[in-house]
Amino acid sequence: MRNILITGGAGFIGSHLSERLLKEGNKVFIIDNFNDYYDPNIKRNNVEEVKKTCLENNISSENYIVFEGDIRDNNFLKEVFTNKIDSIMHLAAMAGVRPSIEDPTLYYDVNITGTVNILERCRENNVKQFVYASSSSVYGNNEKVPFAEVDRVDNPISPYAATKKSGELLCHTYHHLFDMNIACLRFFTVYGPRQRPDLAINKFTRLILEDKEIPFYGDGTTSRDYTYVEDIVEGIVSSINYVNRDESVFEIFNIGGDKTVSLTEMVEIIEDVLGKKAKINRLPMQPGDVNRTCADISYSKKMLGYNPKTTFKEGIKKFIAWKLK
Repeated sequence: MRNILITGGAGFIGSHLSERLLKEGNKVFIIDNFNDYYDPNIKRNNVEEVKKTCLENNISSENYIVFEGDIRDNNFLKEVFTNKIDSIMHLAAMAGVRPSIEDPTLYYDVNITGTVNILERCRENNVKQFVYASSSSVYGNNEKVPFAEVDRVDNPISPYAATKKSGELLCHTYHHLFDMNIACLRFFTVYGPRQRPDLAINKFTRLILEDKEIPFYGDGTTSRDYTYVEDIVEGIVSSINYVNRDESVFEIFNIGGDKTVSLTEMVEIIEDVLGKKAKINRLPMQPGDVNRTCADISYSKKMLGYNPKTTFKEGIKKFIAWKLK
């Protein structure tokens, strides 16, 4: 049994990861501040779903510990770190490109100061295994496709992207100075059950079901590399195992879906699965939005054995089945 701390553990990805790690026999601690970026009850329901999974799988409630607090609060973090922790998955962050343009100070405070605080607690408590949730947004409007980990990422186009790039740099600094084993994971548009309500797939599905217009930015040719949440979790678990070694490691991995889908295609697939047409409100492109994302996952395949299995349409079917429950 390993003791694994997940920051942001009550969220979309964190709750799925908790279930997976618990089923594998680990003890899971989570940190979450249950803020009001979206309805906090959604995260509280996620926690209840994880507890339900524990009951259904005869997992002791003592193996799933929830700490409610903020990663900017060092006194809170010091209390959490009185527990023995072997590995950390650092998911906690202010998310979203467009809101980061409206309030960059908050994003820098949470995503950069919060990350320094977690890394410092690791240093103080000799926690050597660390996985950091970065983002495909660090690539900006990269002209080279697909995006590879060796590409330059010096031109972010949103404060959110800049904070994620800053987090990667901080991780390398702590690896270099304090011999921490670290993997930075660049996630490419994650979707699936429990997806945040502000994200396009969830929002579009809800609005179509309610016979309301969906906001359709641009001409529909913008594209994303969508990654189903179970594939993301597989990549995270492989990364946690990867940093659990005696040799010194620092790596950056793309964790993507291996296929791009245009905005037009995305809407058409949702329409097809729902059996209902969308009412479209066409709007101009938004500041900070990238034109496309496309992951080169060859390095992740080689080093982690990462191999996403869920096609976009299969994932949408699973998401909508959950949404309609």
